[in-house]
Amino acid sequence: MSRTRNTRASRLATAGVAVTSATLLAAALSPAAHADTRPTRATAIENAAQALVQYAGTLGLTSTESTSVRDVVVDRNGTQHVRYDRTYRKLPVLGGDFVVHLKPNGSYRSADRATRGTISLASIVPNISAPKAADLAVNALRAANLGDALKQVQAKPQLVVDALHGTPKLAWRTNAVGKDSLGNPVARTVLTDARTGAQIDAWDSIETATGDGQSLYSGTVPLQTTQSGSTYNLTDPTRGNTFTGDAANKTDLCIFGICISRAPNTVFTDADNHWGTGATSDRASAAVDAQYGTNETWDYYKNVHGRNGIAGDGKGSYNRVHYGSSYNNAFWDDSCFCMTYGDGDGTTFGPLVALDVAGHEMTHGVTSKTAALTYSGESGGLNEATSDILGTLVEWYANNSSDPGDYLIGEKIVRSGFGKTALRYMDQPSKDGNSADYWSSSVGNLDVHYSSGVANHFAYLLAEGSGAKTVNGVSYNSPTYNGSTVTGIGRDKLGAIWYRALTVYMTSSTNYAGARTATLNAAKDLYGAGSTEYNAVAAAWSAVNVN
Repeated sequence: MSRTRNTRASRLATAGVAVTSATLLAAALSPAAHADTRPTRATAIENAAQALVQYAGTLGLTSTESTSVRDVVVDRNGTQHVRYDRTYRKLPVLGGDFVVHLKPNGSYRSADRATRGTISLASIVPNISAPKAADLAVNALRAANLGDALKQVQAKPQLVVDALHGTPKLAWRTNAVGKDSLGNPVARTVLTDARTGAQIDAWDSIETATGDGQSLYSGTVPLQTTQSGSTYNLTDPTRGNTFTGDAANKTDLCIFGICISRAPNTVFTDADNHWGTGATSDRASAAVDAQYGTNETWDYYKNVHGRNGIAGDGKGSYNRVHYGSSYNNAFWDDSCFCMTYGDGDGTTFGPLVALDVAGHEMTHGVTSKTAALTYSGESGGLNEATSDILGTLVEWYANNSSDPGDYLIGEKIVRSGFGKTALRYMDQPSKDGNSADYWSSSVGNLDVHYSSGVANHFAYLLAEGSGAKTVNGVSYNSPTYNGSTVTGIGRDKLGAIWYRALTVYMTSSTNYAGARTATLNAAKDLYGAGSTEYNAVAAAWSAVNVN
């Protein structure tokens, strides 16, 4: 597999096509250097720490606040970007995150902040007790699940400072979890005013070796496994020891890392290193898809964007398949750093282990380790769109003839009972009956899977352009809000721009206007202000009414 990938990269390079976003950065930001003299991560953190002291007022920092480094990006030319979280009187600050940008010599250049202003609270003693906040969150969870007879419901409040919703205030952030009537997990995060008990916001907190395997959706695929005596384990030592296990159609119930009950996760084993049969009757077939999806997502981020694993630290995640009873969902969970896949109900969805689903869900992990876009409002739509966009690019990157690249989300998992041919359509999102094609002042009130349509539409237009066309055998027809004609710049440049915007410029509170600014800044870094690419970004946003 590595030989095939290297050959593909060499072929692209010979054709003069930029292979990675790191290559683009080198071309755009660096002279012809013969040695990498970039500052180290530690040096960048030290430089940023000095900037925090010098520019505390600009960043809204006071003596009552502390900061911690979340992520560091160092460009090839030495420019440094250090991302921080902050606390106020030891309480986490929602919307307190910011990115400090430093010049190659380490001096302060600018900053992007999730929220403006300073934080000053008269007291950090709540009027609403923790048990009361927990009860309110449980009620919100029940209401969100339409009165389903939830079981094993638990809630754990955490006192925070909410700076995301106007004037900073003391709040309870409560994760409420339970199981539905089928035993599948449900979870909701509820933000409650700690003074009045009013609900501020709420959102779902489950974001929606060398052998070979016969998968359900992607044909026969290569797999790296680990041999133990005469048995092979579905564990990949070349990608951070990622592995796939069987959840035995059970579920777990965990809150803030404390598990009341946990599904098994028995690592798949095989005697001959040929996994699955391509049929759902063989439980290993879904495991093949899941492991393959992890592999392609890992390779996409590493080979295209220079990111070593989901968290950028070289550590692998793991997969659980056959989770729950007829469970129509798949989700990434930061608390276990793992991907979980349901089998679907067979009528609406099949097993949810398709390649673009894997890329989508694991990209939630990348987002949480970088911009940490809040999962509600316009930020939540951008969070979902980021997973759709980069998950789609994972599918294109894999170049699998059984599941060729397209701009349809989840087309492999839907069944006739769903009534549509895909979960979402990037060329014209409204074709799903719910998603927004264009921005409006009310788009943030939509479910995040539907408000994501604005950014998905932007991404399609930026890559492929407007109007009717056939791409890779699929027909598309992408309209524009302003009647303009948009000329696409290709998928590689879309991915480079979006990834840099996500990891360098976006913050937890970025909305659509902020995403326009962030992607323009990324395009300027990569290709130059006023370049064809920069102008295409501006035109694509205007075409979806983000001006």
